[in-house]
Amino acid sequence: MSNRYLTIGLGFLLATVFTASSCEVTTQKTPIATQPTANERIETPSTTPNVVPTATATPPSKEAQAANMPVTLPVLDAMFTDDAFAKELKSKLGLTDEQIQKLRDVSRETTTNLDESKSDASSTTDAATRANEQIQAILGADKTNQLAELVRERWEKGTDEAGNTTTTQTATASTQNPNGIPTDTRIVVNAPAYRMDVFKDGTLVRSYKIGIGYPEFPLPTGMRDAKTIIFNPTWTPPDEPWVRGKIKAGQKVEAGSALNPLGPIKIPIGLPSLIHGGKSPVRLGGFASHGCVGLTNPEVQDFAFTLASVTETNLSDSDISEYEKNKTVTKNVKLGKTVPVELRYDTITVENGNLYIYRDVYERGTNTEDSLRKVLDGYGVSFDSLTETEKTKILAGLKQMALDPSGKTADGNPKAKTNAKKGDEKEKAPTVTRNISGKKLFVIELAALKGKGYPAPVNLNTGTQARKPFKINDKNSNQTNVNSNSISNVNNSNVSKPAKK
Repeated sequence: MSNRYLTIGLGFLLATVFTASSCEVTTQKTPIATQPTANERIETPSTTPNVVPTATATPPSKEAQAANMPVTLPVLDAMFTDDAFAKELKSKLGLTDEQIQKLRDVSRETTTNLDESKSDASSTTDAATRANEQIQAILGADKTNQLAELVRERWEKGTDEAGNTTTTQTATASTQNPNGIPTDTRIVVNAPAYRMDVFKDGTLVRSYKIGIGYPEFPLPTGMRDAKTIIFNPTWTPPDEPWVRGKIKAGQKVEAGSALNPLGPIKIPIGLPSLIHGGKSPVRLGGFASHGCVGLTNPEVQDFAFTLASVTETNLSDSDISEYEKNKTVTKNVKLGKTVPVELRYDTITVENGNLYIYRDVYERGTNTEDSLRKVLDGYGVSFDSLTETEKTKILAGLKQMALDPSGKTADGNPKAKTNAKKGDEKEKAPTVTRNISGKKLFVIELAALKGKGYPAPVNLNTGTQARKPFKINDKNSNQTNVNSNSISNVNNSNVSKPAKK
């Protein structure tokens, strides 16, 4: 294990869905349409049929998955809000009461001192490095590895309210292909793309632009389940710096309150995460939450309506309107059937005949030539068969999209010049990374990928659209109602045309 990263997954980001929120307080603002900057050149890819990858890449090993799951001390602090986690540390890892208390203290102290009034000064790597140094000082390398195994199980499978791991076996089996297209009814969330899709029997019927968890409070990966839509949820704030001065920790915020960050609807998807409203449109397409999938209020209402429709749940548009009027009354609606929720972290994808490389915002080291080759191999395309011009552009795109959110290279050296003065090396308080500096997406059209890839967004909701009647398109024509470049536009992208052979 590298001394630079603590290789453990995110188990309980914000432990109890009904008593602690995973997301920040944000005031719903007037919708603002996000447009490309003046120096951007955006190309709309041609509409082509979907082709499922013809080859299956070898799934990453547990060791590789662990290496891509660094933990931060604020995350560890959130885990300790679940009593079952502390008990497992003792029973499964053999930690002493003294060691457990030291872990509690160091994580609590760091979280208490976390400065969320500043931004853009930190990264996942920085936070993970600090965590690694302090936790290994308490446990040593061997126990740290064991802790990684324990937390990774929670990360991959999610947990219920009792702390038991849960998973959807039939859904898990279909997620081994990179960029795999579901054949069932499910929700697919790809964090680096800031995109959530709803599939009905293998047909993509709705797409949503989303906000994701900050690097210090990342969105998990793996399989989850959606079983209930909760209208007008209450919220009990945790004792965290981001709520300090606004409301008291532990004091329940009623449904409908302007201080409730969950918005009008939340959908639990297995602890620690939710899909919920309450976000401003300007926060979509970036960091917006403490470990959740964030939507605007109109967007989450549309999503709830869509979710009810694909699960044949008895929920009408008038029902939603009625719940919206009675903002102080919480209403739980059980879905007609459980829906798998697949949380992905795919930074290299093929969509509609184009190669997309997204920013590695959580710094998991996914934008590599090896990863690229595996994705292309899955579509029957060899990287070596591309033209030299194509290969040069793609490798440059990989390098650019491997930068951390602050625009620094993987080794911590700034890509751009800095205003830091010599001798100004005083350690600063950890901060939350709220924004991403630089381009978020590189796109290149490759002739070899024509007619292949994951489907482009369908009926894309960018956060300002109101809910609308739901109708499933014919499976053979589900690409006719798309807006394939909309997410690219708001993600600040580079687009390249295919090189001629």
